[in-house]
This record gives sequence, C-alpha cells and structure tokens, in this order.
Amino acid sequence: MQEEIKKIVEVLRTGGVILYPTDTVWGLGCDATNEDAVKRIFDIKQRADTKAMLVLVDSPAKLQSYVDEIPDMAWKLIELSQKPLTIIYPQAKNLASNLIAEDKSIGIRVTNEAFSKNLCAQFRKPIVSTSANISGKPTPSNFSQIADEIKSAVDYVVNYRQEDLSEPSPSSIIKLGKGNLFKLIRE
Repeated sequence: MQEEIKKIVEVLRTGGVILYPTDTVWGLGCDATNEDAVKRIFDIKQRADTKAMLVLVDSPAKLQSYVDEIPDMAWKLIELSQKPLTIIYPQAKNLASNLIAEDKSIGIRVTNEAFSKNLCAQFRKPIVSTSANISGKPTPSNFSQIADEIKSAVDYVVNYRQEDLSEPSPSSIIKLGKGNLFKLIRE
C-alpha cells in the first residue's frame, strides 16, 4: 500500500486528478489547494462550479488550518459519530477559491479508513473527495460501477480495493453555523 500511496502523492503534487477509494464511496480527488486541479474535477463531472465539493483530512487537528472557527459542537460530533460524517463549516480558508461555497463554507470529513487516512497524512494537505460520477447520474458504490468516461478522464486510477464489491453509503452531512446552529443535510 505504501508504494501505491507514494505514486498517488506524486500525482497530487503535480496537480493531477485521481480516482480513489475513500471511507465511503469511490471518489475523484485532487489537491484541495490547487484551483486548476479543482476546476478539472468540475469539468470531469460536468458539474456547475457553484456546487460545492468536500475535502478529506486525516486528523481533527488539521481542521484549524482550513476553517476560521470550529464550533464546539463539531468536536463532539466527530468524536461520537459512528459512521463517516461530513461537517460543513463556516468561513473556509487556505483552500482553492473555486472549492469554497458562495457563503464561504466548506465541507470537511475527517477520515478514519486506513487507506484514505494514510493518503491524506502522506500528502499533508486536504484532498478533494467527490463521488466518481457525472453530475446527475447515480453515485457508483464500488469500482465496478464507475463509468469508463470517468476512469479515462483522470491522471491516476488507484489500484487498491478495485475488487471490493461492497456497497458503502455516502457520508452523513451536517451544516454547522455560529452559536452551534446546525442543519442535517443528509442522514
């Protein structure tokens, strides 16, 4: 797995787009601080760049580098969550501007799955994570369901877990605001 991660990190550092397994479904990923790479993902997905995408980090400690203020509730949610949880935080910073929503928010998930956690740790930056499909089409649950059009559009297809036919669910999504206000986006 380490050799594979070294290859992926090199692709990410040079602005490439990857197709990779996450702690939920297979995703398209890139350096979340690189505007050109983020634009490529919007193009691959044929998705309006006004629709936000989320990022993965390997540790709750990294959140402070990408969000101005972390509501107290976020720490409890991360600690208590039984399944992958994406939290939309207000006031994103230090990320590609075309990744940040119009209201300045950003969705971030702290991954606990071994492969994606190790990848984020080795890359040392957040990695975009958006489902590996054309916008409006069904989200593929595993590698076998990903369209060839997506596979051929990326710079690197990760070899890890391609044979896994399980059908994981996307993450839950909660949007946090000031004063511990929250809104459940997806259960």
